[in-house]
Amino acid sequence: MSHRIPAIFIMLGIITLLLLVADIMVGSVYIPPAEIVGALTGGECPEVTASIVIDIRLAKALVALLTGAALSASGLQMQTLFRNPLAGPYVLGISSGASIGVAIIVLAGVGSSLGIAGAAWIGAAAVLLLIAAVSARVKDIMVILILGMMFSSGVSAIVQILQYLSKEEALKSFVVWTMGSLGQVSWAQMAVLAPSVTVGLLMAFAVVKPLNLLLLGQDYAVSMGLDIRRSRLLIFTSTTLLAGTVTAFCGPIGFIGLAIPHLTRMMLRTANHLVLMPATMLTGSAVMLVCDIFSKLYTLPINAITALIGIPIVIWVVIKSR
Repeated sequence: MSHRIPAIFIMLGIITLLLLVADIMVGSVYIPPAEIVGALTGGECPEVTASIVIDIRLAKALVALLTGAALSASGLQMQTLFRNPLAGPYVLGISSGASIGVAIIVLAGVGSSLGIAGAAWIGAAAVLLLIAAVSARVKDIMVILILGMMFSSGVSAIVQILQYLSKEEALKSFVVWTMGSLGQVSWAQMAVLAPSVTVGLLMAFAVVKPLNLLLLGQDYAVSMGLDIRRSRLLIFTSTTLLAGTVTAFCGPIGFIGLAIPHLTRMMLRTANHLVLMPATMLTGSAVMLVCDIFSKLYTLPINAITALIGIPIVIWVVIKSR
């Protein structure tokens, strides 16, 4: 057992690296491997090719890495916090909060891509403040879960009204955003996306011990000296940074945060978050790279690919838990 887990980590690391290379090589235009290496190392390479490799393919592959790790880590936190195998990173309505911010900007036909991302941040932050205020007064975590779901449904209704009242061109832009995309993030936006996700992932590592205690129930965690309110706030903040940032820049990408933690548990056969957390991040990055490769090969929305991969895993979880 002691050798099996390190071997799995090494395997995941190698697979993720190979998929990263494959994702950079795959695209609508064939580029010889020598030119790709030249573009990445600053060697001899046509200017157009270097632009395609650096500004499009490399940027998109790095976004896939960050997105997979962010959604998977936030999903693991939510499933443990709520002790619910079907909880995901958007269970608190963070995605819906981001969506209404984007809907207001896009459906009004104003704002740049950074403005849209900012609106999504504001929406996600508003939900965080609401949930934090509720969690300060409510001890039952399931009540917070239900309130988050109800808030999400209410926001979705408002978004539908905005869609109904919007113009055709603005509606089309918003619908495209809801399909999810990894290719709309520029290097300027990456300067916001990467640090935000990194901070969220570091916070996810910081709550590993509280997550292990919460596996045995809230009462047990309290008896062991865990500050429940502080731990909830850290987990909520981490999830907002991770899921909210990804939603802002890439749109609502489903099933990764829900399915990947279960896939990782099946591989490792452990409930220790000190092992599960990094393994879940690596697995999420690898799976998102696979989704991006298939999305480019068959010119499909990334959400369609993540659904086809995630749905069978979710069905298996439902059947197993009866």
